[in-house]
Amino acid sequence: MSNEIKFTSGYGKIKNWIGNKEVESKARNYQDIYGPYRGDILGQVPMGTLSDVDAAVAAAKEAFPGWKNTHIKQRVQVMFKLKTLMERDFNELCQLISTENGKTLVEAAGDVAKAIEVLEFGCAIPNKISGQAQEVSADIFCSNLKTPLGVVASIAPFNFPIMVPMWTLPIALTVGNTMVLKPSEQVPLSAIRLAKLFKEAGLPDGVLNVVHGGAEVVNGICDHPDIKAVSFVGSTKVAKLVYARATASGKRALALGGAKNHLIVMPDADVETAPKQIVDSAIGCAGQRCMAASVMIAVGDCSKIIEQMKAYADSVKLGESMGAIINKQSVERINQYITQAEQMGAKILVDGRGKTPITNGTKDGYWVGPTLIDKMKENIPALKEEIFGPVLAIIHVDTLEQAMKLENSNPYGNACSIFTTSGRYADYVIKNATAGMCGVNVGVPVPREPFAFGGWYESRFGAGDITGDAGISFWTQDKKITVKWIEPQSRNWMS
Repeated sequence: MSNEIKFTSGYGKIKNWIGNKEVESKARNYQDIYGPYRGDILGQVPMGTLSDVDAAVAAAKEAFPGWKNTHIKQRVQVMFKLKTLMERDFNELCQLISTENGKTLVEAAGDVAKAIEVLEFGCAIPNKISGQAQEVSADIFCSNLKTPLGVVASIAPFNFPIMVPMWTLPIALTVGNTMVLKPSEQVPLSAIRLAKLFKEAGLPDGVLNVVHGGAEVVNGICDHPDIKAVSFVGSTKVAKLVYARATASGKRALALGGAKNHLIVMPDADVETAPKQIVDSAIGCAGQRCMAASVMIAVGDCSKIIEQMKAYADSVKLGESMGAIINKQSVERINQYITQAEQMGAKILVDGRGKTPITNGTKDGYWVGPTLIDKMKENIPALKEEIFGPVLAIIHVDTLEQAMKLENSNPYGNACSIFTTSGRYADYVIKNATAGMCGVNVGVPVPREPFAFGGWYESRFGAGDITGDAGISFWTQDKKITVKWIEPQSRNWMS
């Protein structure tokens, strides 16, 4: 794959995808879509209306009976075909992600590859969805079946334009639901391209629908009486609102929110490998991912590791090994956190403020370089609040117990990792971390399929996880069946 992003624009007014075709929105207002690398306008996205939601739900509702009654082994053939098509168009999808999101092409490739991995799990669902069956008493048979819910919805964020929608689509559709997808209004292009690939793979009309917009569309999805379940990925603030509103209207809901992930670094951590992994965890995808490390807790003397981290962060080239920030407002917010920490006595080891690439006409894009802030104090907001940028705050403690006290005080519960060569230290952190996803010598402890993705506490609202077997459970409901064919020899309360 080429390392050069082929910037494109001129997409014009983006349309919704309803009934397997592009349909103009009922919206009166459109919002510009900006390319993060160059700050140029790519096109316009509609700020959709309740009428758009109604149209998408109506199409999904009409398609549900036919799709539900299509045998799962036929439904999964669409997913097999889609895998082939995504692999065929892999480079094109990466270019599109980089254009509208600002990732490097390498990061975009990770986005698509992980999406395909979840799709492969979806292809295996026919082998995983079989229910239980047992003769529970003489001539009495009980069994259960996993059945689809009906019309469901997925609300996706800007930071992974292909991967996050594909956390839900292969699973929800393969088990027999029909779907309304609401992508982020900042990255609508990838969602429409994905919908077209589903159509090419043979997905029937109305099974997948895409509606663009902002709060009005989200609220419409949460309130719509014909939508049975909603998944959401985004900030904790909005996750709480979506979960409360969706469940108040009787829906099943799973809303994944923000994070403040901790990396605990011991003095015995491998100096050759740990520094790069730690920095990459913080700055990968420009820090715009819920799995980014944003706090490093240095236990004891970690000066050699920090020196190597500084050297590596200084060497990172913007626009090549690190991508752009999604918009101008985010750049301003990230810079404010850095400035505030400096004013409150922290030491800026590597300063990303004002850094820009010098190639590809990117000077007008949205950039913050890798930033390492040392000597942090517990009262500094950058240590506690989610920044969602390439900023790593470093705080020093004397003992591992003190490190775990800091980690445990974190209101989020998304991820925690330790860098060490000691199995005893690693075991202590895994057992005591208050996080749904833990790692040892892994900067980004994302579970691979079939292991499910999901955090705890302020990072997740609702039960279960969004992928893996938990995803199957979320998008289905159990039908319990009891059968008696033969009159038992001795009658009992079941007779």
